[in-house]
Amino acid sequence: MKERIQEPGLFGQKHSNRDYTKEKTWGKNQFNSSFPASLVAYMYSKNIAPVYICLDKKQNIVHKYIDGDVLFGINPLSDDLYYGFESNYFPFNKYYTGKSERIDLVLSNRSTNDALRGFEVKLTALPDNTTKDLEEDHYSCEIVVRPPTICFVACSICCHYSTEKAKQRLRKLLSGVPNITHWEMIDEVAPHYESIREAVVRVMSDMTNHQIPFIIQPIWKTNGRNLRLTDDCLDVFVWSNIAVIKMCVDTVFTAKDINRFQRTIIWIYKMLFDYVTYDQFDYVTIIKNQSYGTANDKAFSVPGMRSYDYLKSPELEHPRIHKNEIKNIILGGGQNFLSPERRFDAMIVNTPDLFDMEL
Repeated sequence: MKERIQEPGLFGQKHSNRDYTKEKTWGKNQFNSSFPASLVAYMYSKNIAPVYICLDKKQNIVHKYIDGDVLFGINPLSDDLYYGFESNYFPFNKYYTGKSERIDLVLSNRSTNDALRGFEVKLTALPDNTTKDLEEDHYSCEIVVRPPTICFVACSICCHYSTEKAKQRLRKLLSGVPNITHWEMIDEVAPHYESIREAVVRVMSDMTNHQIPFIIQPIWKTNGRNLRLTDDCLDVFVWSNIAVIKMCVDTVFTAKDINRFQRTIIWIYKMLFDYVTYDQFDYVTIIKNQSYGTANDKAFSVPGMRSYDYLKSPELEHPRIHKNEIKNIILGGGQNFLSPERRFDAMIVNTPDLFDMEL
């Protein structure tokens, strides 16, 4: 009997909106979200739980572990699981007006048609330019957050305060900020930044026991400057929705200007304030009008020198997935469709013996 030849694919993805037999599905933008989803599924099959970055009651960063089935809301290997990339996460739509934004990964149940989870996915290199010359135990990654991610963070908070009683509670948490007429003007908003920040922190504190996984951040590790994959090269970190805000809350405000971190806090406050006032917020208008002289190509970015404080862990220093295991995630010769458009793609393309090694 003729042996069946395995078609190109990714581990665990039985059903998705990407056809991995087609070369175009392996482009840089697609691969950066599809590979991480399968990495989580593969880790689940090996009983390896991603690191969960969340906040404790004192608003300090803590690391826990979150199993793949808890993260996905379903067994990552289930035949009922549908992987929808760059898709609309419908549970968020009712909280903001205008065109629906697409989130990186939407997981749904094929049997019930229920949307299970909506995630942003950030495949990050370890080390980045700010840590590549440090000792290996101080390597870390740059984290770049887009404006739509902030919209989704706000929506995830609105979900928790969706009843009228809960909305009243959120309204109270947001109180204490003086009336601001012209939100687009720095000199009118900046004097009240601290009260805006304090209001957002109150919301974060109130949500400590209700935070949810929100960003999936896989890391891939190289030998610093020589750009070769280390033997222990892959792992996954997951950020809760309020842990994402923590990256901005921790920055110092000079009262002279509004930088990207402070602007993000202001965006979140305005989105939540409009939600409790009008039942929805106008995401596009808020981002456009409250730019404060800074481009809106990204909400903010955190270099490795700073992200190290959030990511520091045994898993950051020694990721738990060996480079030899990449061939168990990229299947059926899918690596032959990759183009060296991004560093991780290039790393795989230029290391073909990864797919010849025996475990």
